[in-house]
Amino acid sequence: MVMQSVELFAGAGGLALGVHKAGFTHKVIIERDKDTCITINTNKQRGLMPIAEWELFEDDVLKFNYSALSGKIALVAGGPPCQPFSMGGKHQAYLDERDMFPEAVRAVRELRPQAFIFENVKGLQRETFQRYFTYIQLQLTYPELITRPGEAWTEHLARLEQHHTAGSEAGLYYRVVVRLVNAADYGVPQRRERIFFVGFRSDVHEAWSFPHTTHSQQALLWEQGVTSTYWAKHGIASKDIPATARKLAHKVYGLLADERVLDTLPWVTVRDALADLPDPEGDFDRKMILNHDYRPGARTYTGHTGSPLDEPAKALKAGDHGVPGGENMIAFPDGNVRYFTVRESARLQTFPDNYYFPVSWTESMRQLGNAVPVELGAIVAASVASVLRDRNDL
Repeated sequence: MVMQSVELFAGAGGLALGVHKAGFTHKVIIERDKDTCITINTNKQRGLMPIAEWELFEDDVLKFNYSALSGKIALVAGGPPCQPFSMGGKHQAYLDERDMFPEAVRAVRELRPQAFIFENVKGLQRETFQRYFTYIQLQLTYPELITRPGEAWTEHLARLEQHHTAGSEAGLYYRVVVRLVNAADYGVPQRRERIFFVGFRSDVHEAWSFPHTTHSQQALLWEQGVTSTYWAKHGIASKDIPATARKLAHKVYGLLADERVLDTLPWVTVRDALADLPDPEGDFDRKMILNHDYRPGARTYTGHTGSPLDEPAKALKAGDHGVPGGENMIAFPDGNVRYFTVRESARLQTFPDNYYFPVSWTESMRQLGNAVPVELGAIVAASVASVLRDRNDL
């Protein structure tokens, strides 16, 4: 059985790759950014699967006509542009023309998918956005209850609230689950907190809940500060264990008195993720390891200290003009720092090693900073697929 999907605001393709890995087949990938489309098209031309089979619509999502796909789509997924809500943005939300949640709602309304997955930044839950956050949820729940001509969004919100509390089940509606997740808790080597909106059409009656976490900080501290198996795995002698890790040992015993911590795997660290990559300043075949070029100039200053080697990375960032504030660096135990290479950043976002970024370091880092980790997307999409796979009306 083929489960067809549509990907909105695809970016460099992190969520799209994860959704494909979960068993969905993309009918169309929509992305308007010129440089990001260069990345996708370059990988298409290289024959990289599944990108080679993607039909890419290179224009604004507002211009896309869904009529030919209506009734055929099992899943709509995407990450509406996050700048209106991000901690580093201007925090304009609904006043920001980059707010594309209305287009996400339009896609759901016109395609009537059995399910949807939308991802966005943690800042969407900021107190100042609380009403708009509720507004997004209710629009996704009742996508056919659209704004009237000249109606302010607050007035539309009031109508949605009235409809919701009246208990009406007429027309198209979705059961929506919202969860703030940390990618590190699912085995991604990055502490990346993001909000997921997952919805199922009302006629999909199977029970669903967000996937259980599989990894934990406590399990990592146990292996670093109690058993030292983490250091042994990386061939690090006892005398060379960083002093900061030794200081954790006393704290760890109290923190981990609950043996249930052993039911999870340890967080994946930067060292874990990059262990088999050579020093980017060293001598290696650069045709065999794509995008692994050293970039000079990294330095620390207040608020920008890099990602400690033996923890999951801090969330990769993406400003309007590349890496903001000199972040996206490795912080080594000896105090030295250097920028992540594009390949290392792709590893932290769990892109495959054969995925090539043909654009500049700055632009590549912007694309990666905006991406959904491939493996996190795959985990969420696989849980949705498990509900839809048994249905025979696709």
